Amino acid sequence: MAVLYDGGNNGDHHYERGCPVLKPKNSFIARGGLWVLAQIPLMLAVLVVPLWHGAGHFIPDGMLSVVGMVLTLSGFFLAVWALRSLGDALTPFPQPLDGVMLNQRGPYRWMRHPIYSGALLAGFGWAFWWLSAAGAICALVLSVFFDRKAAYEENWLRQKYPEYSNYAQRVKKFIPGVY
Repeated sequence: MAVLYDGGNNGDHHYERGCPVLKPKNSFIARGGLWVLAQIPLMLAVLVVPLWHGAGHFIPDGMLSVVGMVLTLSGFFLAVWALRSLGDALTPFPQPLDGVMLNQRGPYRWMRHPIYSGALLAGFGWAFWWLSAAGAICALVLSVFFDRKAAYEENWLRQKYPEYSNYAQRVKKFIPGVY
């Protein structure tokens, strides 16, 4: 299918068969929407699998369960802090929003993707809380997914923010000072 871009002043549309259509950069898929859709079942698996395939209880019983509870709550609070720190820059999509500055405040001072870090910490903690090897495997799969999603996202961040490369050299991706 041929797509013709408007050569005039209307930069928000292109035309297919004479009908105006949003530019592909504004589409759900072009903004990274498939990454968002893919993470939903993975995050649900991290939440549900330990409940189905774990030996733990809601009230932690034993040291590993207590450690899991602490990790789960810590990850939750880290993710909430990171979400709040983003303010107007918050988007579910990997593509950064127009008109916002690179955030290096809050937990972003110590890690480039603290929302993902918090979700992973909570996910592994939840698996430990419920004593679920299957849940830990789900959290590991989510870790690989978030690592790839973050790499995809960082391509856009480097294009949008000239200072991102220096920030990425200074600040680790998920674990402060480690990775």
